[in-house]
Amino acid sequence: MKSTDSPNTYKHDLYYLIRYFHKSFRKSLLHYKQFSGLQQIIRHKMLTTYFQPIINLQDGNCLGYEILNRPPASPLFPNTESFYEFIGDTDQVFAFERFCREISIERFKSSLIKEQYPNNTVIFLNIHPQVLADSTYRNGETITLLNSYGLSPEQVVFELTEKQAVQDYVEFERILSNYRSQGFRIAIDDAGSGYSSLKAIVSLKPDFIKLDRALINHVDTRSDQQNIVRILKQYAAESDTHIIAEGIEREEEIHFLRSASIEYGQGYAIGRPDVELKCPLLATSKIV
Repeated sequence: MKSTDSPNTYKHDLYYLIRYFHKSFRKSLLHYKQFSGLQQIIRHKMLTTYFQPIINLQDGNCLGYEILNRPPASPLFPNTESFYEFIGDTDQVFAFERFCREISIERFKSSLIKEQYPNNTVIFLNIHPQVLADSTYRNGETITLLNSYGLSPEQVVFELTEKQAVQDYVEFERILSNYRSQGFRIAIDDAGSGYSSLKAIVSLKPDFIKLDRALINHVDTRSDQQNIVRILKQYAAESDTHIIAEGIEREEEIHFLRSASIEYGQGYAIGRPDVELKCPLLATSKIV
């Protein structure tokens, strides 16, 4: 049977085939450049480490600091979100988390000495659940690192991100029990943001529940958000769990959270992330 395709049809197909390969090549080239950039960031410790205070909303005392690591701005990674999204699409998640953990603890200890903070100051480390399940973590690598800086597991709260990555909650709770027996504590991030976070709270029984910033935004004026906050507060009270409200940006939000007996909070209205440990008492002047 003779083909009925015209020369124009072949030209049309060839044009789109060339476009496809050109696009694929550009995408692969970008990925290669981003991967090389990531390796350079790790090799030269180019992340900037910030400390954001978490304070007791009721008395102004400092609970501790969440540690945030940010890459340098570049055309390869125009913002922090794109940087961490890229890492999640590679096989470098474990290596990068180990790198972040090491520089976080190293720089935290340096800040403790520089600012003359007490050695029982607590830090919150963001960590992927799959990394906690890694045998090198369970075999004491983290404790060895803490010991080398004169810190203890009681000073570390693992803040779990990517809740959807937890597939077997029974097994993961067993893993968490191992960490708790060593003195580490657990926080669930973004509570109230969806079904996965609520399932993680019920199944994993964390020491801290961090309320999602979308739940806190203008909570003083929105009754539906207020009801969810009160429900989570009641659950926490019955479960011996502490609540931390994230993303507080307005004094009105602080006033509502205090009236609702929410224990802890963090956000720009309390204290911005800083490369040095800032005394949270500087922020408590806003809490009246």
